[in-house]
Amino acid sequence: MLEIENIAALRGHIGQKLGSSDWLVVDQKMIDQFAEATGDHQWIHIDVERAKKEMPGGKTIAHGYLTLSLLPKLNQGIFRIKQRSRGVNYGSNKVRFTAPVPAGARVRGHLTLKAVDPIEGGARLTMEASVEVEGNSRPALVAETLSLVYE
Repeated sequence: MLEIENIAALRGHIGQKLGSSDWLVVDQKMIDQFAEATGDHQWIHIDVERAKKEMPGGKTIAHGYLTLSLLPKLNQGIFRIKQRSRGVNYGSNKVRFTAPVPAGARVRGHLTLKAVDPIEGGARLTMEASVEVEGNSRPALVAETLSLVYE
């Protein structure tokens, strides 16, 4: 994990990859729980038997928004700012789901710092986030995400 002393020191990392997360398994149970939470019960996500017959690779796939929702969990192990009071999600400028995440796949996140813009009491961070699927040459997700950090 990259440890950065404070927001001012973070500016020295603009344009750099901050790191990669540990691997996380996206299993069918996680996919089913996401379907329940969101009401998105498309068969490509939850019907294992049909997926065996009709899906490329014979597996269900994770919801795109499930993959997006994993960013906080994946990103928490990449870097931390030692001297800050809090951080909040501020949204995304752009999100693309560029490849599926098959049930049982291992994924990990990658972060590159694009910008650190001053705000009252802290900074707005712009990151390029991606989610890699183990063994796949294309990322499952590429997003420009925003967060606010306060001193």
